[in-house]
Amino acid sequence: MRIIFVRHGHPDYKTDSLTELGHLQAQAVAHRLQNEKIDHIFSSSCGRAAQTAQYIADARGMEVELLDFMREVKWGSIDESEIFSGGHPWRTVEKMVNENQSLLAENWAEEGAFSNNKIKHCHSFVAEHLDAWLADLGYTRVGNYYRVGTPRYDTIVLASHGGSSSCALAHLFSLPLPFLCYAVCPAFTAVTIVSLSGEEGSLISPRFEIVNDARHIQGVEVENVYGR
Repeated sequence: MRIIFVRHGHPDYKTDSLTELGHLQAQAVAHRLQNEKIDHIFSSSCGRAAQTAQYIADARGMEVELLDFMREVKWGSIDESEIFSGGHPWRTVEKMVNENQSLLAENWAEEGAFSNNKIKHCHSFVAEHLDAWLADLGYTRVGNYYRVGTPRYDTIVLASHGGSSSCALAHLFSLPLPFLCYAVCPAFTAVTIVSLSGEEGSLISPRFEIVNDARHIQGVEVENVYGR
């Protein structure tokens, strides 16, 4: 099975919807995926992700199935003590790099910059529900890998967010979340494709086909969208 991760288009966070630019970007990613043989379309239940997924669905006469566990994650101080830059994960990992801290520490959730950050609990939540979802699709978590059962689909789309998709990818590949936040910082409507392939009964590890491909939105713009 192939999972096509798609980040939502440019958002109006206050209304949880796409901006004019975001709608153009969503149209562009739907066109980008027009030759993919997609069997099912999933989306975070947040409006901006669901609207993005709907463009992909409308282009092929399909429905979108919403997943609450892929809603955008929360970040910030757990105990209201001081935390760098509000706990924003991407600014936090940049600070870690500037201070020569490892992004690959396995105990990232217990010690270091993310130990007091709400995102570590969100990561656990996404990981738990992702595995339950994948088990329903035919892939059962065994340690750091997955045992292949009877896959329900060949190719699916999962439209979500920078944070929740980073949590999902970190868990899929058994990598620390700080590393994923820094190494795969998805642009709006960026496409990342993960392959889960193997014979029934075998243990497998996911493989990347494409990471953070946003070439389809090059040149897509509206006048003064960021100044509104």
